[in-house]
Amino acid sequence: MIDRLEKEVDMLERHLQVLKMVIESEPIGIVKMSNETGYPHHKVRYSLRVLEEENLIEPSSQGAITTERTEEFVAELDDKIDEISDKLDEMKISEAAEAEN
Repeated sequence: MIDRLEKEVDMLERHLQVLKMVIESEPIGIVKMSNETGYPHHKVRYSLRVLEEENLIEPSSQGAITTERTEEFVAELDDKIDEISDKLDEMKISEAAEAEN
């Protein structure tokens, strides 16, 4: 159960790292991203596909570029991560048990 969550978080981290690289270096291609991150080409390609499906990047002849939606997504990202983090903190069983004692 927790293993699946951990894998999802790792994948999200990769997607966000790829998005950050596109924002900072657009246009940027798969080979350059793979070389700079150490992720295999197929994982970078998958992250790019996910980001494209979310309309956060789009392909160009020189490589991936951001879209109009990217800035809005980035502006909301920290708040969403904080909300999820708070929710996970509330789920901790050991802290709840200690509070009851």
